[in-house]
Amino acid sequence: MSERTFLAPVSTVSQLGDKKRKMRLNAGDVVRKTVLIVDESVFVRHALYELFTRQSDFDVCGVAENGREAIEVACRLHPDLIVLDLSMPVMNGLDAARVLKRVLPTDLIIIYSALEDSLSEKQAKLIGISEVVSKFDPPSLLLEKARALAYRIAA
Repeated sequence: MSERTFLAPVSTVSQLGDKKRKMRLNAGDVVRKTVLIVDESVFVRHALYELFTRQSDFDVCGVAENGREAIEVACRLHPDLIVLDLSMPVMNGLDAARVLKRVLPTDLIIIYSALEDSLSEKQAKLIGISEVVSKFDPPSLLLEKARALAYRIAA
């Protein structure tokens, strides 16, 4: 098994994808999907980083703390999946998602938010957000939805 660090990036914008490890694929190996984590809270970024890096089928390629940084990092790293908070400074998640869907239309986006607002969820679906997951749901639901999207399986 390859060696991985379990320290969360604490910088405002972290580009973990610049140091992607070279992997040899053998028959039966799972192709790992890259994830960009976007949340204003250092605690939440750390928790999501830990959650996804402990999975054998995901690699965290970067983190950002607001919507503007999310767009910059996503355009540079082209992640398979973006986990995006709604409520952030500088640019909120819905505004960032609108831009992301315009410039990277095939990128998968999961809104991961503590806001339980049906209007925001409806707006997210209209923008083309793939899923909306509440921060009050168990982390296993976020992983289940992420896998369903990334590997195109029924959730």
